[in-house]
Amino acid sequence: MSNGIADQHSTGAALSPEQQAIADAYSRPWYRYLVLGLLTVVYVSNFVDRQVINVLAAYIIEDLQLSDAQFGMLSGLAFAFIYTTLGIPIARWADLGNRRTIISLAVAVWSAMTVLCGAAQNFAQLFMARFGVGVGEAGGSPPAHSIVSDIFPPEQRATALSIYSLGVYGGILVGTVGGAYLVSMFDWRTAFVVVGLPGLLLAILVRFIIKEPPRGMAEARRDAAPPGFFQVMNLLWQRKSFRHLSFACALHAFVTYGMGNFMPLFLGRVHQMPTIDIGWYYGLIAGIGGLAGTYFGGWISDRMVKKHNDQTWYIRIAFISTLIAIPFALNSLLLMPTGYIAVYSYLLPVFFGGWYLAPCIASTHFLVGVRMRAMGSAVLFFMLNLIGLGLGPMLTGFVSDLLTPSYGANALRYAMAITVLVNLWCAVHYYLCTRTIQQDIANAPA
Repeated sequence: MSNGIADQHSTGAALSPEQQAIADAYSRPWYRYLVLGLLTVVYVSNFVDRQVINVLAAYIIEDLQLSDAQFGMLSGLAFAFIYTTLGIPIARWADLGNRRTIISLAVAVWSAMTVLCGAAQNFAQLFMARFGVGVGEAGGSPPAHSIVSDIFPPEQRATALSIYSLGVYGGILVGTVGGAYLVSMFDWRTAFVVVGLPGLLLAILVRFIIKEPPRGMAEARRDAAPPGFFQVMNLLWQRKSFRHLSFACALHAFVTYGMGNFMPLFLGRVHQMPTIDIGWYYGLIAGIGGLAGTYFGGWISDRMVKKHNDQTWYIRIAFISTLIAIPFALNSLLLMPTGYIAVYSYLLPVFFGGWYLAPCIASTHFLVGVRMRAMGSAVLFFMLNLIGLGLGPMLTGFVSDLLTPSYGANALRYAMAITVLVNLWCAVHYYLCTRTIQQDIANAPA
């Protein structure tokens, strides 16, 4: 940035005194990164609460007498159904209202519902509690994406969104390692309570630290009247590149969640790794590999776009990494003789698998107007979570149950390998997206 956000915005629409004071605050780099850091910590909390159930899988399955398919529903469908259903109306609210307040309320709800997971006595009660976690988390990412795009300029947007997206693997790291310790020292119910409570403090910090930024602040775009709901949906549908992008992300997430949600159970069931070792080894490998891959994906895509002056590189990065990840993932599942070697080899597929998220979110924001960004993210995440998180773990679990009579414990291994091959389908849609996205970005609303 040149002299700061406030100076850049002076060429756009006039700001009220209150908005100008906020723009001045965001012109200070330390405050921009403080807000980005706090939003990232919130996203870590989001994924801790969402993912801790995976390392607790064996204990929950044994205690509540569940099948793999039922566990797949708890770790995926129970959360994803309501998350995707509420995500779009909440994003519409975020495009019209105060995004900071929405995020604060969302954190409080998902944290309280995570605590209630620890009180569940059967499948139905745990399903409903996970349903409640999804209610809260539906209000997390779309307004946060919108804020990040408003406080960082276009040439830094994918990198900033990649820092925010570190919350995915930061949450997996904290939730897996912490959950393994808690379940070993106490039980799975205590683990839910302990990981849920800190979010209530985070909700307060968001409310009183983050200032609601003016729309389009970082790029001096005028804040026009909010478009109608159907106008936004029609614009997204007309963008052929977005149709392919959203479906590619959905299939990418299908593999990520279908494989990742069952990886702790795979290491314990197939390789007989102790829970505490699963927490440490899998948590650290998946967390560190994913953190590195997510940041690298945003950084390299911004760099390649700037070097070639071609925004198609945002999608090419996702396409390339998706194909590279396939053989490494199959290697981890099918060829490694022990759980420890399998989890070490998992570093590469999780690294390459993390490249896609930030450039795909950034591409979505380039396709729409400033009052459409939360909705754009919500529609992208609707597809990503409904198909990816909702169906990925559930169908992987169903295939595992189907293969168990023939293959025993190895059924889960083969079910996860079949899931990995969906990445081939995913890559086709990334490729088709590259053919039209540059033109669609050029036709985005001013």
